Amino acid sequence: MGASAPKVVTVNELRNRAQFNARSCKEVKDKYGQTENGLYYLTTATGVVYQTFCDMTTAGGGWTLVASVHENNIYGKCTVGDRWTSQQGNNANWPQGEGNWANRKTFGTVEAATDDDFKNPGYYDIEAEDMSVWHVPNNTPVNHWKLAAIMRYHTVRHFLHLYGGNLYQLFHSYPVEYNVGAHLSDNGPSIPIVYDLGDKESTKNLYGPYSGGEIEGGFISFRAINHERAATAICSGVKPKSGNVEHYCIGGCGFFPEANPLQCGDFTGFAWNGYGAHIGFSASKQMLESAVLLFYR
Repeated sequence: MGASAPKVVTVNELRNRAQFNARSCKEVKDKYGQTENGLYYLTTATGVVYQTFCDMTTAGGGWTLVASVHENNIYGKCTVGDRWTSQQGNNANWPQGEGNWANRKTFGTVEAATDDDFKNPGYYDIEAEDMSVWHVPNNTPVNHWKLAAIMRYHTVRHFLHLYGGNLYQLFHSYPVEYNVGAHLSDNGPSIPIVYDLGDKESTKNLYGPYSGGEIEGGFISFRAINHERAATAICSGVKPKSGNVEHYCIGGCGFFPEANPLQCGDFTGFAWNGYGAHIGFSASKQMLESAVLLFYR
């Protein structure tokens, strides 16, 4: 059977959601019995109210969108819009770049999470156990994210308990910083995933052909360091087996030494051998033109 169209939520239903008092989508689901995907309001431990998207249907539901990584211009190498690396150029004197993987800055709006970078207070406030990741084509309206996604997966091992309950804490343990360590020996954790859409082989095929021999599908990996000691933040769907991580990991530090500045940017070296060419180390156009949405539960 094909996927059903998203339910249309009335204005009154949306207004009623604003009355919920919950810190995460899981809490909204558990306390208020909500089962519809869509926009909800959450409240942090200190009383900050914000709006985000809740996935209430995947693997039991209760997934809170906390961030999206969106490449606004693959040719703008660490320029304005590269919030998950550096907006001030590729600079060895700026080793952490923006530092947004490990700070409390927020930016963007939930409805524009496939149009631009997004980070809400849940990123650092929610104490979660697992993660879910969706790759959704750029500029997709929020009500169509799930149907339009090219890959979706989640973890099941409650791994975030080991790292403080969220990525904010994890990246304090594994700083995303230039010259913080060596490839493979100083990478962060790689966690097995369960696919909701896609599989190990289709994941590898979304990246460049040369990358295929350097990655193992079926994982989400954190703080992967390349041959030149530049750190990337997240390797989505894969575990690195080499040091050319700039071609299949996103986000990162403020300096990438090789071919300065060609590797710098939120999608780093994804267009190394041509834009969406899917040759050499170039990722597919599907991957290059999709935002990476990060959820907690």
